Amino acid sequence: MEPERLRRRLSSAFRLRGLLLRADALKYLTEALQSISEVELDDVIENVIDAVEKQPLSSNMVEQSTVEAAVQECSQASDETILSMTNFPVPNLFGTARDKAELFRERYSILQQRTHRHELFTPPVVASHPDESRSKFQLKTIEALLGNTAKVGELIVLGMITQLKEGKFFLEDPTGVVQLDLSKAISFFCDFHSGLYTESCFVLAEGWYEDEVFHVNAFGFPPTEPSANTRAFYGNINFFGGPSSTSVKASAKLKQLEEENENAMFVFLSDVWLDQAEVLEKLHTMFSGYSAAPPTCFFFCGNFSSAPYGKNQIRSLKGSLKALADIICEYPSIHKSSRFVFVPGPEDPGPGSVLPRPPLAKNITQEFRQLVPFSVFTTNPCRIQYCTQEIIIFREDLVNKMCRNCVRFPSSNMDIPNHFVKTILSQGHLTPLPLYVSPVYWAYDYSLRVYPLPDVLVIADKYDPFTVTNTDCVCINPGSFPRSGFSFKVFYPSNKTVEDR
Repeated sequence: MEPERLRRRLSSAFRLRGLLLRADALKYLTEALQSISEVELDDVIENVIDAVEKQPLSSNMVEQSTVEAAVQECSQASDETILSMTNFPVPNLFGTARDKAELFRERYSILQQRTHRHELFTPPVVASHPDESRSKFQLKTIEALLGNTAKVGELIVLGMITQLKEGKFFLEDPTGVVQLDLSKAISFFCDFHSGLYTESCFVLAEGWYEDEVFHVNAFGFPPTEPSANTRAFYGNINFFGGPSSTSVKASAKLKQLEEENENAMFVFLSDVWLDQAEVLEKLHTMFSGYSAAPPTCFFFCGNFSSAPYGKNQIRSLKGSLKALADIICEYPSIHKSSRFVFVPGPEDPGPGSVLPRPPLAKNITQEFRQLVPFSVFTTNPCRIQYCTQEIIIFREDLVNKMCRNCVRFPSSNMDIPNHFVKTILSQGHLTPLPLYVSPVYWAYDYSLRVYPLPDVLVIADKYDPFTVTNTDCVCINPGSFPRSGFSFKVFYPSNKTVEDR
């Protein structure tokens, strides 16, 4: 069908259901459905509109992100080739401008959907009084504010904090940008709910709009959502990754195996400086202690060198890994039964500080892998599936970086781990920071998402070790192995408990 004719048909179909398509949404849908035959077109359009209406809509104006989610749902629900054109191209390290825009649009879309599902923003199904048919709070878009000449009060807007002009903060969403006045919120820290509010993180801002400025009374983060609640909306779709299109979370057999294997344990260490004799000595001691009951897996996070610079760095690291392999081979029970996973650190050999990071190069790890066959050198971050449990491991010195980039630093320094964990889980992203602070390959930003929440999130940071459970997600920081007196963390999947060692 001709594009112009298809556009008119789409616009008409949406209008009949009381919906209006934005220009970019209409263009996207026209391209996606271009190859559909006349016979199938009406049914396909109806299915897409049904999928759109299932999503939380703040108005009758349909955004491109909403249409994309609807098309994806229809594509997964059907084996037909009608939506084959909606498959995204293979990500490219040298991303396009569209990739950068989509990066923030996708982050916003996920948080918007999650917020609309929260009880505070959802109207009751049956209202005993007319006023009860409305939700307790209603989200507004920035577009709805712009152009108002009179004062508009009691507003709640979901948007991203940006600093488009030096010293001036703005709130941004897909519909527009508005300048912020934070003087009142900043003067009363209690009006900043717990968390680390950094530039480029998404917030729920409450306040009033007047004279082209949004005056903020209070900031809060988008509400977190347990994994079970998220999956109740999406069924058994596999968000986590891996070969299967369906999640194994619902597998009763795997759940039984998980609970019955009480001896399963994961050991997490970070900053495993293999060039330090004392570190190798402590690893020797650790392996000796575990030789009678080998752990299921050892997770070693970088940096793997205490002085990760210089022309001999790669040769030195190869030698250090060989020394570690020799130690492991001294303990046959561990060598035979345990797995070893290596997650590169920010200063290990690689292409720089841009995330996600590839594994250590094969020429560095080849000899180790020959001596210790049950070893895996992964990306950073990496994802581990154990029975029904999903584990994300991320090696980055993130806590201090986020504290330095706070719009307002929390007054409670003792509670930094809780502030930090709440921020990461609320944002649904591992690095909610400006791209100039924490650069990301635009097209690979999805690899840093924390949505739905995993069972275990390991953020290996040189900050002091901590274990925080928030929204049914166990968040672990093993700390720096040599800097924390050679301490590490042990996780038992059967009962989801963590021990400090």
